[in-house]
Amino acid sequence: MKKRHEQKLIILSFGLMILFSAPIVLLFNSERAVFGLPMLYVYIFGVWLLSVVASFIIFKKYDE
Repeated sequence: MKKRHEQKLIILSFGLMILFSAPIVLLFNSERAVFGLPMLYVYIFGVWLLSVVASFIIFKKYDE
């Protein structure tokens, strides 16, 4: 794996660590709902989905 791809994955990991920290997650702990789902669940699974897509893109470029 190239060094820059490793660096991108490390940056992604630190970004996820910040996004999943308690103060940030608690910002979305409200009674509001999006499509009938609590805002907290939408935030957690949305961030998770974006991290999977970002990881996929990074690894896809690694194959090239």
